[in-house]
Amino acid sequence: MAINIRRVDYFYTTVKDQPGEAQKLLSQLADQGVNLLAFTGVPVGPMHTQFSLFPADTRLAEDAASKAGIKLDGPYPAFLVQGDDELGALAGIHERLGAANVNVYASSGVTDGRGSFGYVLYVRPAKFEQAATVLGI
Repeated sequence: MAINIRRVDYFYTTVKDQPGEAQKLLSQLADQGVNLLAFTGVPVGPMHTQFSLFPADTRLAEDAASKAGIKLDGPYPAFLVQGDDELGALAGIHERLGAANVNVYASSGVTDGRGSFGYVLYVRPAKFEQAATVLGI
């Protein structure tokens, strides 16, 4: 796999920052068959955590969250980049977006330690279609 870039939807949900909240959320979604492509958690103030969920199936995630009483904010568009982990892989993507005056306002990535990586790119909704064109999607 060289580099594969695709559109994904994501949702936010905010929970009280206490042990077990991620496990509870992830278990509730898994029990209803929701497959997540990516998941992040970041602190929001001193007492809360915001989880970002990137489901493979947006409708299924919305239905599952509703049934479980989970309040989701979204969906919002993002890009999921997956590929071979090679030096400069992400620099080229950012170079193309920067040249088109598209700002990446947030991102998160990880390698798998075996030669592949995953990367989530967030661009402003007003620039999303332009970014998709620049990225060849």
